[in-house]
Amino acid sequence: MVELLSRAQFGFSIGFHILFPTLNLGLAAFLVLTEALWLSSRNPLYLSMCKFFGKIFALTFGMGVVSGIVLAYQIGTNFGPFIAQFGNVLGALFAYETLTAFFLEAGFLGVMLFGWQRVPGSIHFTATCFVAFGTTISAFWIMSANSWMQTPTGYSLADGKYLVADWWQIVFNPSFIPRLLHMLMASYTTTCFVLAGISSYFLLKIKYVEMGKKTLSLAMWGALILVPTQILIGDKVGLDIHHHQPLKTAAIEGVWETQRGAPFILLAWPSQSLQKNQYSISIPKMASLINTHDWNGELVGLKSVPKSEQPPVAAVFFSFRVMVGIGLLMLFTALLALLLRRDGRLYFSQRFHQWCIIMSPMGFIAAISGWLTAEIGRQPWVVYNLLRTKQAISAVGEEEVFTSFVLLVLAYGIVFGFYLYYLFKTIRLGPLIMDADEVEHHTFQYMTDQHPIEPRGDKP
Repeated sequence: MVELLSRAQFGFSIGFHILFPTLNLGLAAFLVLTEALWLSSRNPLYLSMCKFFGKIFALTFGMGVVSGIVLAYQIGTNFGPFIAQFGNVLGALFAYETLTAFFLEAGFLGVMLFGWQRVPGSIHFTATCFVAFGTTISAFWIMSANSWMQTPTGYSLADGKYLVADWWQIVFNPSFIPRLLHMLMASYTTTCFVLAGISSYFLLKIKYVEMGKKTLSLAMWGALILVPTQILIGDKVGLDIHHHQPLKTAAIEGVWETQRGAPFILLAWPSQSLQKNQYSISIPKMASLINTHDWNGELVGLKSVPKSEQPPVAAVFFSFRVMVGIGLLMLFTALLALLLRRDGRLYFSQRFHQWCIIMSPMGFIAAISGWLTAEIGRQPWVVYNLLRTKQAISAVGEEEVFTSFVLLVLAYGIVFGFYLYYLFKTIRLGPLIMDADEVEHHTFQYMTDQHPIEPRGDKP
């Protein structure tokens, strides 16, 4: 019971946390884009967009920091044996994330948020770029650590502890680069649909129409590029999973018997107790083609190992299909936007705008579903083929874990409620739309008799 509670608590915590970096990775890139467009065109609309979405970035950044700190404590308290054995490897990667990414973000965030009237545009843009770079570096280190747990290499074992033998192999482990790109594309795509939802809200309410049009246009162009790219990267991730973790592939595809030319199961009810699929609808040979690029490629079946060695099939099977289904809906939306743009109806179709609002949270659901597929599919291992999950649990009482879990759910519910309140309030209030004459009052104007970091103002 302690194992189940500890895993559920950590799963809830990291599932909550992942919402915020997923959005901020994409928002940071969008802020760089809009500020670059502002500096190159001096169109006040881009400045309004940058300032408005900067508020949402700041709010989300704070939530990410708060929820991320909790994870570090949970790993130490609930998974002590895991840290004792692998701390020399993973602890360093987490430390590098703090020393590089977090300090970089924290150091330049203040300039980005509050420096509009205090520093020249080039310096402010540099700060925005560094904040975006910091969010990407953070994803780099976290995905490196997580990917190493999926495909561990470059280690040595001494006195029951895993030590670093080759840093290059640890950081750039076999599954790292495709999984990092997959995460980055997921973040950018998620942000595109959040932007589309917000801009569609403005267009439906006939508020801030010009900004709504521009944001929706950029978001849908981004989605049109990013979604197909994500599908191609996902294909590479799938090939790597088949190569390194064949049982995860078996769970994803619902393959019980080792076979060639395995069908792709569109829908079924995988029964772990019966060791078979019930009510299956499938496409012949398609699973082999997807996972091996060969119509007759061999897929390892779940029955090749005892039940105790199998991942929870139903959870992996359905979470993967949720992720793929949302990806196809995103592709449909991007193509529909292209069609509406061609016909001149992109900014005037109320049904499409309503659909964009419905789609705005779907990227988060897809990201969490993909994370569930990756992590549950690795079971029963916490570090693949090196440490079982049940061996990684700390010797703590059920009451302690249950009580802390309940308190955590309550606290996160309250905090998330406030986050949503201020997020929706920010969206309802909308941006500050400026014309060319107002811009100078909201950006730095260099004056020879003032220090460059001082706000502009009349001399006393």
